[in-house]
Amino acid sequence: MRGFEDLECYQLALQVFKEAYHVASLLPAEEKYNLASQLRRAATSILLNIAEGYGRYHFLDSLRFYYNARGSLSETLSGFVACDASRLTDNELPRQRELCHSALRSLNGYIRYIRTQQQGKQEYGDKAIREEIALYLPTDEIPDPA
Repeated sequence: MRGFEDLECYQLALQVFKEAYHVASLLPAEEKYNLASQLRRAATSILLNIAEGYGRYHFLDSLRFYYNARGSLSETLSGFVACDASRLTDNELPRQRELCHSALRSLNGYIRYIRTQQQGKQEYGDKAIREEIALYLPTDEIPDPA
C-alpha cells in the first residue's frame, strides 16, 4: 500500500495532469505565460490537493483539500475548453472532457466515503479545526495589563 497514490481519484487526476502538460507543450509561444502556465498549475493543484487531503487526520480538514482539488479539476477542464474554443487543439475536447468527468466522479465518490468514515470526529468533534480570530486594536486602545 502506497497511500494516496493508490487512490483511483489520484490515478485519474494523474492522467488529467499528463494530458494538461501535453496540451500545454503544444500551445504557441505567446501562450507560454498565460494559458499554458495556468493549465499546468491547475492540473498540478488537483494532484497536490488530493495528496494533502489524504495526509490530514480530521475528515473535515481532508474534505477541504478534496473540494479544492475538485475546483482545480473544473479549472483544468475549462482550460481544455478554452484551448478548443481558440482552435489551439484539434478536436481533443470530447476525450479530455470524459477524462475530467471520470476523475470528478471518482473524486466525488471518495469524498462521499470520507464523509461516512468521519475520521477524527470522536477525538475532535464535528467542527472544522480553526485558529482563534485575532482581535487587533489601535495601540491607544490596548488595555494596560497591570
